[in-house]
Amino acid sequence: MPLAVPRRIASLQPSATVTLRDLGGLELLVACTKYCREVCPEIRDRSLAVVADSWTAQAAQIRAVEADLVIASVPYQEKALVEILKSGIPFLALAPRRLADIYSDISLIARLVDAQEQGRELILSIEAEIRAVRQRTESLPRPRVFSEEWGKPLIASQPWVAELVEAAGGEFIASPGRQVSSTEVEAAMPEVLIAAWCGAGDRVPLEKILRDRKWDELPAAINRRVYSIRDEYLNTPASTLLCGLRALAAAIHPDHFPQPSGLRWIGPER
Repeated sequence: MPLAVPRRIASLQPSATVTLRDLGGLELLVACTKYCREVCPEIRDRSLAVVADSWTAQAAQIRAVEADLVIASVPYQEKALVEILKSGIPFLALAPRRLADIYSDISLIARLVDAQEQGRELILSIEAEIRAVRQRTESLPRPRVFSEEWGKPLIASQPWVAELVEAAGGEFIASPGRQVSSTEVEAAMPEVLIAAWCGAGDRVPLEKILRDRKWDELPAAINRRVYSIRDEYLNTPASTLLCGLRALAAAIHPDHFPQPSGLRWIGPER
């Protein structure tokens, strides 16, 4: 028996909200997080309940909005998962790691909201832009790139970011999504440093990072190739990653790609 199309969806992560928007399903949304409003401007003027996200979810909030489906995604916290389950509402838990997982999640949400064709078109459009950037960079030098999603402890960006770095013409150093020491980063001699801290927007203190970690002698620091990319551009596993791809391409190959919004750096003027 086919599943009934949900009519009242609570989104606990911006990635789910962005995907619903891309699929034309925002009318199904009855609740979202405050971060969803920041990432998806189309919902800012709508009267939606604001609920805690997948890290801090609360069962009472979810029950109060009378949702018939909850969509959550990484990152999770165990006690938040317990709260989501306590709500008693059907729950779609997404945990992508690679781009292929993100495409699968888009396809799954598309089936749930009866938007399969829109889902296929969305995936094809994301793949096409990534492929186009890859083709533009395949004959260019491949500088060593370290990208981090958190500073204390130091955590390398997720596997999907590593894939985007490769597409943008760089060589991703360190193990994606893993904690790494500053000494390990130093040993890899990165030529480009990128910080996209979860929840920090583009306000990562780049100069302080170099000073506190004593990274002044790294090739990236010497050549002032140190960048901050808006958090949601790299940490939201949805079509938003295309903004991250453009920012990565401009950071890695600034002579070949224009500097987009959401990319800040401490290098010399171009």
